[in-house]
Amino acid sequence: MRLGMKNMMRLLTFVVVAVLIAACSSKVSTTGSSSDGKYSEDLSVLRPKVELPSDTAKQSGATGSTGGNNAVYLEPRHTVNAQLDAVLDSIDRINLANGLVDGFTIQLYSGKQQEEALNVKKQIAQAMPDMEADILFSQPNFRVRAGKYINRFEAQKDYMAVKKLFPNAILIPERIPIR
Repeated sequence: MRLGMKNMMRLLTFVVVAVLIAACSSKVSTTGSSSDGKYSEDLSVLRPKVELPSDTAKQSGATGSTGGNNAVYLEPRHTVNAQLDAVLDSIDRINLANGLVDGFTIQLYSGKQQEEALNVKKQIAQAMPDMEADILFSQPNFRVRAGKYINRFEAQKDYMAVKKLFPNAILIPERIPIR
């Protein structure tokens, strides 16, 4: 009985492999292969057709093939500029009302040691006097944060310099007060 089951499994495996090989070989012969064996396919029926406005077509026909630049400004039809401006204006009004904007700061230290936080603040003041550092206490941790940046690109410049002095420094998002 066991021998019969093994033979059935082998036969089933052979049939599945034969069907797969037959299916693959028939696909290769029916796809867009040319007589020299290289694959080619004409996709021009799928490409979108672009029609120029009638005044543009006349201009391009008048110049001929002189190779001049025939670029004509076409007014965009489906823009969202007015809607986008309205959204940006509302965000600006909200930020001005709150007095805060989304920004970034560099966190130099986070821990439970107040003395260590004070030392870090003193070190950053000596190393980079133009960078303003603050100590924040959020029970039970002291955090030393330096710099206030509106975008990440500006923050990244100072972050790379600070990272050399404080390897554990991280760049974090924070709400920045507007002055």
